[in-house]
Amino acid sequence: MSEERIIKIIGRILTLSEKEVKKELRQVITEFEVRHQRLRNFFLNRFEEMKKHLLTDQVLSEERKLLIGAYFTQEYSMESAALFNPSMVWHPDQSDLPEGSRRFILSLRATGEGHLSSITFRSGVIDKENRITINSPTRYVTTSENITNPVYEKILFERKLLELDLLNDFAKQVMSSLEDNFTIADLENSIKILIRPFKKKGGENELIANGILSLALSNYEIQYSPDQGLSERIIFPHSPSEMNGIEDARFVEF
Repeated sequence: MSEERIIKIIGRILTLSEKEVKKELRQVITEFEVRHQRLRNFFLNRFEEMKKHLLTDQVLSEERKLLIGAYFTQEYSMESAALFNPSMVWHPDQSDLPEGSRRFILSLRATGEGHLSSITFRSGVIDKENRITINSPTRYVTTSENITNPVYEKILFERKLLELDLLNDFAKQVMSSLEDNFTIADLENSIKILIRPFKKKGGENELIANGILSLALSNYEIQYSPDQGLSERIIFPHSPSEMNGIEDARFVEF
């Protein structure tokens, strides 16, 4: 979705009265709350991701924040097209099992609407007779909290840029302007300043700039609430490099 489109949507929500906001939010909550856990928390987190597009510093009510978050949320049936490519590792918790049985974690590549793929999980047990039992999945699925790496190491980052054939003169200037350890904000600011004189040399450096930022955004950690069951968790496409879906997961034991 374009920046212009996002700003227009937020602008329309800001023109609503508090009464209208509460009415619309009530309709959304009523329709979707029975199908999703922690719905309000999800909408608030989505608002936090979108608030950078706000063109005002006015104080917003929680209801309006929730509604903005809801407007930028899409319900998605992640396993509607296919469920395949399993990968299995032993579960770290092997307690309360009969002798000869072992508990495992199973990852699966799930394909949903538009053939966008993500990673879902199941758990189960293999008994001493090699019979496999898969635990029934929960009715609910929730995406993770994605945390972009707070600090990047310049040496490692430059090495990756070289591997991706992105380390041209413009990229070298960007990297030389940064400290040995830098944040995503430092990187964005450096690119914003240095891209101006390079714009006259054609669109190549704008593509390089997008590639540098995509690399930074592709490195992130995911976290789940401790009370979420394994089958409630999903790894959904998040970074620019994953917009066409996530490939199979392969887990190994350390």
